[in-house]
Amino acid sequence: MRKDPLAFLTAELDALKQQGLYRKLRILETGQDSTANFDGKKVVNLSSNNYLGLANHPKLIKAMVEATEKYGAGSGAVRTIAGTMSIHMELERRLAAFKHTEAVVVFQSGFTANAGTVSSILNKDDVIISDELNHASIIDGCRLSKAPIKVFPHKDIDAARKILKDLPPAQKKLLITDGVFSMDGDLGPLPALCDLADEFGCIMMVDDAHASGVFGRNGRGTVDHFKMHGRVDIQVGTLSKALGSLGGYVAGTKDFIEFLYHRARPFLFSTSHPPGVAAACIAALDILEHEPELIDTLWDNTRFFKKGLESLGFNTGISESPITPVIAGEGALAMKLSDRLFQEGVFASGIAYPTVAKDKARVRTIVSAAHTREELQYALDVFKKVGREIGLI
Repeated sequence: MRKDPLAFLTAELDALKQQGLYRKLRILETGQDSTANFDGKKVVNLSSNNYLGLANHPKLIKAMVEATEKYGAGSGAVRTIAGTMSIHMELERRLAAFKHTEAVVVFQSGFTANAGTVSSILNKDDVIISDELNHASIIDGCRLSKAPIKVFPHKDIDAARKILKDLPPAQKKLLITDGVFSMDGDLGPLPALCDLADEFGCIMMVDDAHASGVFGRNGRGTVDHFKMHGRVDIQVGTLSKALGSLGGYVAGTKDFIEFLYHRARPFLFSTSHPPGVAAACIAALDILEHEPELIDTLWDNTRFFKKGLESLGFNTGISESPITPVIAGEGALAMKLSDRLFQEGVFASGIAYPTVAKDKARVRTIVSAAHTREELQYALDVFKKVGREIGLI
């Protein structure tokens, strides 16, 4: 009998189980609603990136159905051959106008948008200056570029400045940050980083995945929130979180976007979006532009829930966004908290090392505009019960 060359993975899984870190996928059996059925259980859903509740919005569903009936289920090709449809170009035009940039290119995901962009514009002779807590897709894009990576401590402007001062002035430099950091929910120090980029001649890049639809006028992101228009060279955003559909995008100058058309590998070698997805994204932009009260509701709910958790005595870290961690410390304790919450009717994902530091394991909660006060109060009551039970409060 042939020996299984992947048997070592079973030992790795066994180790996760012994450490209390093994997780099974939760299976969603309804729409991505504020209260939804996972694994046959009705729970208040605090684990979704569906910030504005648009994943189930009737306008997005209608747009997707109509475009599918008109253009078909799929595009049938990559963008550079036969897969660029008029609806893709319309989406990119709308996004560019929304972001106040010359042009936009849409990718299959936010992950590929980051990875494809960084790896396309840099090579081994260049250098990247990156926040230590930047998203995995930024890290992977940096590695693919083969450029040396200089990491500065989280939001430490003085440390970033020291790195830049030691680099050759003529060397091409990319300074990169998340707009909203996905685990702690805090904002990147964009104004100070833009000052550094100006001083040292860096390409300034921000990943606004968790800021799109959340921060700035009508959800335009942190560049708009901090009034940094014209000072950020590369803006990455997502269509799969607050916009309720699927994909990522990169915004910048016309020449930069046309360069990505020619060099970004995910763009060159992946089939383009189904037309229904592109239509749903356009419908989401319509809602952001004409119904900004959804964003106001999101922030009202966020403030209510944060205040409730903090008044109970939970450690919610440094969050400045609808992402609110409840920090437990040890990984096994965070997973126990998550499991007990689920048993009591609240779904909040447990997150542990290596996604976060070993002593900063947490459950991550995300509030949406779709949550009712009754749902959020129920969740707070469950947090109070379980938190006391396991000794967190």
